[in-house]
Amino acid sequence: MHTDDGVTTIGGRHRALRDQVLTEIRQRIVNGDYPPGQRLTEERLAADFGVSRNPVREALRVIEAEGFVTMTPRRGAVVSTPDIETISDLFAVRASLEATAARIAAERASPADIADLRSLLEAARKATDEADFSTVAQLNNDFHTRVIAITGNRWLVSISDALYLHVHWIFRLGAADRAPHSWVEHIRSVDAIEAGDPDRAEAEARAHLHAAAIAAVANAVAD
Repeated sequence: MHTDDGVTTIGGRHRALRDQVLTEIRQRIVNGDYPPGQRLTEERLAADFGVSRNPVREALRVIEAEGFVTMTPRRGAVVSTPDIETISDLFAVRASLEATAARIAAERASPADIADLRSLLEAARKATDEADFSTVAQLNNDFHTRVIAITGNRWLVSISDALYLHVHWIFRLGAADRAPHSWVEHIRSVDAIEAGDPDRAEAEARAHLHAAAIAAVANAVAD
């Protein structure tokens, strides 16, 4: 935060530091570096990031509200474990959002848009073959958000921003089993979008999400 004389205040720096810590902790959870059930102490996180405990404490409050950690008596913050209800609720929203996005994308996608999607599919195939599941999870997110962006519908884009942090997280937890099937299903979705067939694109999106939901729930039960 800058005052009229151009001086950056301590409060402004503090908020920026909190946001940096927040981004880093969130990313480590989503990427699986902090797995479900891991305890995250303020002391350890502060030492890891070279900051005081205050920005860590503030970041953990935000992440708790987002559902990534659970605060427990005497243990502090523990990385949440997505349960069946959470997963089902997420996929219920995705089914509506992504089916709509696929339908609109089939009506609006340009040749350049299709080329972008094909490029993401090829990268996902390669990462899957190399068992690079962190990259596969990121590419999965990139694919779905790219389809949404193609719609040009700002409401869909706005809704998806927060949603896809959780999509990435849940996909990453089961990526080793799910990845080989996911990118093949994505190919069928892109084929339908490229064909300009809204009904088929919507049907492929729903079929993909149905399969993904079953896999995610099975993974949660196994854990």
